[in-house]
Amino acid sequence: MVSTNVVGILGGMGPAAGADFVRLFVQACAQQMRARGEPVRDQSFPEHWLAQVPVPDRTGALASAEQGAHQPLEPMLQALGRLAALGSRAVAIACNTAHAWHGSLQARFPQVELLHMARETAQQLAAQGATEVALMATEGTYRVRLYEEALAEAGLGCHVPLADERQTIMRGIFEGVKAGNLPLAERCFSEVALRLAERHGPVTIIMGCTEVPLGLQGSAAVAGLRLVDPAQVLAEALARRAYGA
Repeated sequence: MVSTNVVGILGGMGPAAGADFVRLFVQACAQQMRARGEPVRDQSFPEHWLAQVPVPDRTGALASAEQGAHQPLEPMLQALGRLAALGSRAVAIACNTAHAWHGSLQARFPQVELLHMARETAQQLAAQGATEVALMATEGTYRVRLYEEALAEAGLGCHVPLADERQTIMRGIFEGVKAGNLPLAERCFSEVALRLAERHGPVTIIMGCTEVPLGLQGSAAVAGLRLVDPAQVLAEALARRAYGA
């Protein structure tokens, strides 16, 4: 029997992204088993818990300093508490923008290692030799400079879309993926990705919202672009923790 740690996933932002993160995590666990020369068996997957909780809109909350039910911290704290009570040693947040509250969440539950999606992504890209990237994300993620700061710490430069392009991304997220209209999402995301590539050349494009890969990956329009999915990076990091690395 492979020795593993209990880990958790804080999802629900939105539910499709949380469910897709579980798929990425299971794939990463299988890769861990193969890398260790172990057979891939049901019994060798780690115990992992998914908390799919309704969380108020993160971007909207970051645009408002007022306290109240529209703020996402309290429901995220409650969900993280449940995951900790279930024995989770490490937890991944399946939402980029929610990492704006990473510090508050980690401070409340110091016994749990709360992984940081942007830092994990920046470190991986730096290790691969990247020097600059472009970022597709929510307005909230741009507002708190989540990726810009993590990338700068890793020595990478970051290009961001123009204001109208950011609105196109938001339309693809809310009217596209979250509303179940994936063709619209693909059109919106592809348009912005191609504009970024035209302006900045063959840089890696970070799909810095968990909805973006759901509408962009597999699109023939961006087949020649270099895309990185932070959710996949985070899933691989959580799998390493589950197997004790």
